[in-house]
Amino acid sequence: MRKILLFLILLSLISSSFVLAGDVIEIQNPLKAEEFEVIVDNIINFLFKIAIVLAPLMLVIGGALFVTSGGNLAQTERAKNIILWTAVGFFILLLAKGIMALIESILGVK
Repeated sequence: MRKILLFLILLSLISSSFVLAGDVIEIQNPLKAEEFEVIVDNIINFLFKIAIVLAPLMLVIGGALFVTSGGNLAQTERAKNIILWTAVGFFILLLAKGIMALIESILGVK
């Protein structure tokens, strides 16, 4: 049942991107962008919006695990890893956004 539902969803997404114009089938651009820079910028902005919500949530979860570990070394290590990798991931995303801005300013794009 799950596979059938997934197939129907994919079929509806694929069929919505085709337009029948007379005898010609035209594929519409689902990305709404014509240039590679715009596509990369859209992807980074999308990931940044998700990270703005998830990073503080993951820090709170890591902090709660750390506080409630009760001396359990495995749980303390897990909490430290959650906090560390949340910070690393958010830093990488900020770096990607900064590098895009730097490249755009050097090349004079936008």
